[in-house]
Amino acid sequence: MALDNPAFKRNSAFSSQGAVAAAHDVSAQQLQELYNQPATLPDREVMTIETTIQKSVAAFGLLLVGAAIGWLTAPAMPLLWIGAGLVGFVLALVNIFKREPSRALVLAYSAAQGVFVGGISAWYETAFGGGIVTQAVIATLVVVGVTLALFASGKIRASKRATKIFLVAMVGYLVFSLVNFGLQIFGATDSPFGLRSEPSFIFGIPWGVIIGIFVVIMAAYSLVLDFDFIQQGVRNRAPRKYEWSGVFGIMVTVIWLYLEILRMLAIVQSSD
Repeated sequence: MALDNPAFKRNSAFSSQGAVAAAHDVSAQQLQELYNQPATLPDREVMTIETTIQKSVAAFGLLLVGAAIGWLTAPAMPLLWIGAGLVGFVLALVNIFKREPSRALVLAYSAAQGVFVGGISAWYETAFGGGIVTQAVIATLVVVGVTLALFASGKIRASKRATKIFLVAMVGYLVFSLVNFGLQIFGATDSPFGLRSEPSFIFGIPWGVIIGIFVVIMAAYSLVLDFDFIQQGVRNRAPRKYEWSGVFGIMVTVIWLYLEILRMLAIVQSSD
């Protein structure tokens, strides 16, 4: 792949070359002995799709608990969810650059991001109303469900060419986001969405919505990459601890997808 999810790229367990590289590090006799050992021993457990899903459900459950706390405390304690967002960002960087996955760090990230997501959702609901959070949740579930179904059926797969395009698009979006953030920080625009709120229309669609749709498509493809890497880890018989890398990768993408959909819906509301 031209672009690896940060949650996976530092781990050879998710590389298509991982199994070959591991085999080169041991002799033929040692390799045979490894294969002869029972895979049910605790230190020999390997990744499976089923247990990765179970851990993902647990992590998202913790995120929902955090979201409830953020939602309920947002009016009285806005600094709580803002601080949780900063903590979540730091934990994301730690998880990305840590070579060995940590269940505690992934779950801590889930909890912190949950508080942030709940708080910012409450802010959007107060500012824009109209059940915007419910719409964003439903839209996120639909995108995730459709993407997973298409991937499971084999109708959509990660490819080198698509991933190269994805990389270029991500770099472009990152530059745009940094410029937009800078304009907001230095007071060049007083809109909460910066350049996204420009009253430009393309084929009758607001500029901010066009960007939102583009980013949602990128997030959906990022999910495909997540599923592909997890599948590769299972094929490589990676140690079960790497399931937490898979959980982290999926969570980062789904949270990003939800926040982008929430922002896009807010732009639609404000342009009416």
